[in-house]
Amino acid sequence: MTDQKKIRTLIVDDEELARDRIHTLLSGQPDVEIVGVCTDGPSAVEAIDRARPDLVFLDVQMPGMDGFEVIDNVDKSAMPAVVFVTAHDAHALRAFEIHALDFLLKPFDQTRFEKALDRARGHLNHDRASGLDPRLVSLLEELHEERKYSERLIVKSGGRVFFVRTEEIDWVEASGNYVKIHTKNDAHLLRESMKNMESRLDPKTFVRIHRSAIVNIDRIKELEPWFHGEYIVIMRDGTRLTASRVFSDRLSAAIA
Repeated sequence: MTDQKKIRTLIVDDEELARDRIHTLLSGQPDVEIVGVCTDGPSAVEAIDRARPDLVFLDVQMPGMDGFEVIDNVDKSAMPAVVFVTAHDAHALRAFEIHALDFLLKPFDQTRFEKALDRARGHLNHDRASGLDPRLVSLLEELHEERKYSERLIVKSGGRVFFVRTEEIDWVEASGNYVKIHTKNDAHLLRESMKNMESRLDPKTFVRIHRSAIVNIDRIKELEPWFHGEYIVIMRDGTRLTASRVFSDRLSAAIA
């Protein structure tokens, strides 16, 4: 297969034995090139965005950031084909079966592994031109419906990766094609629209007060009535923001 483009593959698993097993099985495939091995979710997100692999063997259960969160934080234009690897998550298995996504149940043998790899080859040979696998999109939508809101955000800046728990966010402001996330001690830029950012944050805790501002209700110190139904929102750190009349109903409902 020297004239055939190799399948650039990334291995992501927090268990050394599982990583070694997948690595060994892939090493025997002449059409596969292993472009990296990751031991956790954050490094996987970085590796996918950087290396742009064609295929990822992705562990579901990992501490800190699981496989679903990895997918959620990857640039969708860089999303590779995914074979999920899991030890026992029956609910996940049902989801994979419903959406016809392949998975490996640990411990798996060579025959089952090669079956999963063949399915990935088929996807890469026939469906890659259409972009993100619609079955994966469907699964993500279902998982989002259950998980609903993000618990943490990944911010990449200057070659570094920051983890921001949503509960640590004071407020978010629009900044061109980015949003600026303000926490107690830092501010981070994330390439995201305000609309998408709003959908990722729990409305029980966060409310959009302006087309360019979302605030954590628990960080509000005082509301000061302003002109024409607007408010000045005074945050605990002294930051003063304007709640526009368009969004005043949301603010009133949130504090009711």
